[in-house]
Amino acid sequence: MKKRDHKENIKENKDKTVDLNVDNQGSKLNGAPGTPGNGGEQLQEEVLVIPDEISLLEGRIADLEAASNEMNNKYLRLSAEFDNYRKRTLRERIELTKTAGESVMLNILPVIDDFERAMHSIEQGMDFEATKEGILLIYNKFKEFNKQNGISEIQALGELFDTDLHEALTKIPAPSEEMKGRIVDVIQKGYYLNEKVIRFAKVVVGE
Repeated sequence: MKKRDHKENIKENKDKTVDLNVDNQGSKLNGAPGTPGNGGEQLQEEVLVIPDEISLLEGRIADLEAASNEMNNKYLRLSAEFDNYRKRTLRERIELTKTAGESVMLNILPVIDDFERAMHSIEQGMDFEATKEGILLIYNKFKEFNKQNGISEIQALGELFDTDLHEALTKIPAPSEEMKGRIVDVIQKGYYLNEKVIRFAKVVVGE
């Protein structure tokens, strides 16, 4: 009888020991609030930290969106200003093209008037010498008009043939040894416009 009671006591003590171990393990896993270094405090810190990071990210996103909107507005303004500038420049260029020859024509009109008066004089049968002198005056006036507008004659007769200035229509035997490779006759004069060739001189070259 005593032996059986003793065994039952040992069994009850073992069961209590197992229950205590299970409770201790559960406490370690769950973590008691307020205990330093336990899992509950770490979880609480993580819960507090995440909202702060989200707020910072949301603020950063808002700043980036504001900066993006500002840059987009600047781009739209610059694009509109450039489009207006392009249209204005194109319109001014068209107007300039239409009126570019206005000053030239105003200067050449007096020469045309002189030609008309000379033709009228010829029709009236006026003195030949007077008519010749009048035409010569008109010619000199026209040459002066060309000079004022930057037009000058390309020197050709007797010069060495230059493909940058002259256009050879034909070649003939040179009248002398010195004229070989030089221009012996000018069929049509050439002209510069402010040092730019606007018409090549058509010439005959000696060989």
